[in-house]
Parts: sequence; C-alpha cells; structure tokens
Amino acid sequence: MNQPLGYPATPPPAPRKRPAWVVGGVTIVTFVALLYVIELWDALSGHRLDNHGIRPLESDGLIGIIFAPLLHANWQHLLANTGPALILGFLMTLAGMSRFVFATAIIWIVGGFGTWLIGNVGAHCPYVGVRCETNHIGASGLIFGWLAFLIVFGFFTRKVWEIVVGVIVLFVYGSILLGVLPGTFGVSWQGHLCGAIAGVLAAYLLSSPERKARERKKTGQLPGLPS
Repeated sequence: MNQPLGYPATPPPAPRKRPAWVVGGVTIVTFVALLYVIELWDALSGHRLDNHGIRPLESDGLIGIIFAPLLHANWQHLLANTGPALILGFLMTLAGMSRFVFATAIIWIVGGFGTWLIGNVGAHCPYVGVRCETNHIGASGLIFGWLAFLIVFGFFTRKVWEIVVGVIVLFVYGSILLGVLPGTFGVSWQGHLCGAIAGVLAAYLLSSPERKARERKKTGQLPGLPS
C-alpha cells in the first residue's frame, strides 16, 4: 500500500525478545526431558544403550565421550541427577547462552576424554590377575563440570553477581564435590573429577573478555587501540 507523500512509512514493530531466564529454563527442561526419553528407550531395549559408555583406554570406548552423559544405569541413577542438572544447568544459562553452549561442550569433551584416560584407575576386580574394564555412563560428570564452572567463574570475571552465585552454589552443593574422591564402589569418581577440572578450564577460557578488559584497564589502554 502506498504511503501519502510527506509521511514516512511506519517501521514494523521489532519482535519481542524472550527473557534470558525463559530461554535458559526451556533449554534445560528440554535437555533433561531428552534424558528421560533416552532412558525409556534404554529400558525398553534391555539397557543395550548402556554399552556405549566410556570404556577407558579402549579405542572403541572413545565414542562413549559423545554418548555417556546421555545414558544412565537405571531410573534411580537418572532421578539422582535430575535435580542438580535442572538447577545448575539453569544457572549456567544465566551466564549467557553462548557461554553455556561452549562451556558444556568443553566439559563434555575434555571431561569425557579425561575419564577415558584415567577411568580404570582404582578399579577393583574380583579376580586377581584379571584386567579391570569399566564402563562410565551418566550426566554426573557434566553436572560436576557445571558446578565447578559456577563456583569459580565469578572469581575470573570479578563480577559481583557471578561471585555471589558461585558462593551460594558452593554453600548449597559444595559437599557433593567430595564425589571427586575415590570411595563408593560403582560411582565414577574419575568422571566427577575430570568433569570438575574441565569446568574450571571452561570458566577460565570463557572469562577471557573480562580478564583482558581488566588488563587493558590496568595499563590504561583503550579498547580497540594498540598500545
């Protein structure tokens, strides 16, 4: 339709952007729902999917790095991971969706590869002289990575609200960090440990913009200008 002369065309209204907490909440709920769908499929198939976990130091066990966080031994295993995954995963998204995606990818891959390297350390075999073979599955390595990320990220960025979140998370969930230590039979402390280390690494790498900005401020260098 033609506009009368002298009157500019009215620009269409900009689409409303969904709040970050809504996007984050939907993302995490969708991810956890996917875990339940996979566990249902696994249960109906006689838990054959569980064979695709991380089998340390075996070449065909490397594929488990991709699948292990999506698989669980049983419903109890999945239920135990559901609450922390929902809460910590949601808090992760509040650091920004791009950071959430990259941090999750780093924890998923680096933590998984670390588990592949040391997953047999400390494994107990019932028979003397028999080589131990373990199979690591579950989202707990990812959860430990998110936990470690949230605790240290604020100290790298020096942002008050992120430090506060880290302190609160440490106060509420800090006790589960004991899960990185050998102890309970059948629990992948190796996956927990490698996930937590990967979480700290992700926090350091993804806080690079804030750390560089602090360095520029210290040296009096303006952003974008060479020194």
